[in-house]
Amino acid sequence: MHKLVRMWAAALVLLLSACDPARVYEQNIDLPQGNWQIDNAPVFEFEVKDTTQVYDVYFNVRYNLKYDYYNLYLRHQLIGPDSAEISTKLHEVLLMDSKTGKPLGNGSSDIYDLQALALDNVRFGKQGTYRLKLTQYMRRDPLPNILAVGVRVATDADDK
Repeated sequence: MHKLVRMWAAALVLLLSACDPARVYEQNIDLPQGNWQIDNAPVFEFEVKDTTQVYDVYFNVRYNLKYDYYNLYLRHQLIGPDSAEISTKLHEVLLMDSKTGKPLGNGSSDIYDLQALALDNVRFGKQGTYRLKLTQYMRRDPLPNILAVGVRVATDADDK
């Protein structure tokens, strides 16, 4: 039953994202057994062709309602085409409302998908391939019930 729900949810996300002209890049990585190990730091590579454009970078998180916390701390490291570190920052992503406990994002049953703005109004100074590495920064290893993480890069809708 859960596999069928996941399959339909993935199909819906693909269908909805296929019609998004602002999206430059989007990739999600499933985490083994729904556990995010600290040493499992996915790296997302995306191409920047237009250096005059302003971009927004989002983090995608798929989580199970059995997740023990209302938030998720993660760190990003952004590396440019010349292998120089452009930015690094610790982020708090709220997965549930801290007062009501209501899950944030879209979902049904016990699986939710959340897309959180992480970096806004970014200008990439050079054309080429950028790498964005995500590391979980919770005090638990492995961190259970985080099913997948991802990155979305889109042109800034306000920059038109």
